Amino acid sequence: MADSQVASGLTVEQWDSQFFTEYLTENRFASEMGANEASIIQVKENLMKKPGDRVNFALVNKLSQDAITGRAVLEGNEEDMASRSFEVTVNKRRNGVRIAEIDEQFSAISLREAAKHVLKDWSMKDTEKLIIQALASKNGTNFADASETVRDAWLTDNTDRVYFASGYAGTDHSAGLAEQDTTNDKLTAADITAMKYKALVTASPKIRPIRSAENGRHYFILYCDPRVFRDLKAESSSPIIQAQRESIKEMENNRLFQGGDLLWDGVIIKEVHEMYDVLGTPLADLGDSGTVEIGCAFLCGAQAIGAAYAKRWKSVEETFDYGDKRGVAIESIYGISKMQFGSGATDTADLKDHGVITGYFATTN
Repeated sequence: MADSQVASGLTVEQWDSQFFTEYLTENRFASEMGANEASIIQVKENLMKKPGDRVNFALVNKLSQDAITGRAVLEGNEEDMASRSFEVTVNKRRNGVRIAEIDEQFSAISLREAAKHVLKDWSMKDTEKLIIQALASKNGTNFADASETVRDAWLTDNTDRVYFASGYAGTDHSAGLAEQDTTNDKLTAADITAMKYKALVTASPKIRPIRSAENGRHYFILYCDPRVFRDLKAESSSPIIQAQRESIKEMENNRLFQGGDLLWDGVIIKEVHEMYDVLGTPLADLGDSGTVEIGCAFLCGAQAIGAAYAKRWKSVEETFDYGDKRGVAIESIYGISKMQFGSGATDTADLKDHGVITGYFATTN
């Protein structure tokens, strides 16, 4: 009687499926990713079943018109949703490892299992890096690569969406950063309230918060450079510390919260260590007197970031050196961008960040 064996192709398919599931649930921004317009990071897989190099996102603004009451006619008085569109371009991204036959002989687990953890960690870090670069980008250009002209043009169109701790209100980006000093311009609870006020009141159009499925409350998420987060916790007589004691129950069993998060005034404050790795060098010594380091904090509402997938993470094996070495790689076709809306027929003039308030603060290493 012949033994039944699981087809190798099915085993690989199951491995890939589990890999992608873990990638989605374990990455740093997992709790903020979702398929609908109410998510901070909106994910679309429109290109999974058709060709193309970009995915179109519909940007939905908050309605503000007063209700039509009584016998008044609604027809002809409907509110313009002022919806816009934004395209996210995808690209192929991959990495791999190679293992010699002798090492496989010594190993008690398969090549795929041996490589799974390091490749999964790399794929999650790749996504986190793209999200951070997107948050800090200036009109689609990474902060480190954006010229002063591009940064100034972005600031000019986003003055209602940028917060300098010093109170700078001009349109010269470098001048705004140069005002930040470590005496007065570190992140405080008052700054968080001011950024939230910008999002809800002075931003035009306003930025929509997200709603928690657990308690129905509305929140913004504030992603912080670790140094900025540290300065907030060290604020003298910080009201956040007392508020934290009173909000522990609210944070329990809520998927939006993770260990170490803080809550203040309807804003969930998250420390993002990778933000220093990605932005620490480009923002170094841009503050007061050319010696003060700048740290970012991004207050995000609905549809702040768009993530488009044309191909989920998939594994590929190959042999080398006359069969002595085998490699396993993972690859995906996806793209991540900060959502922006513009004016004009193509929605590309005078671009504004759709769901982000960018905050600049002085800090130290």
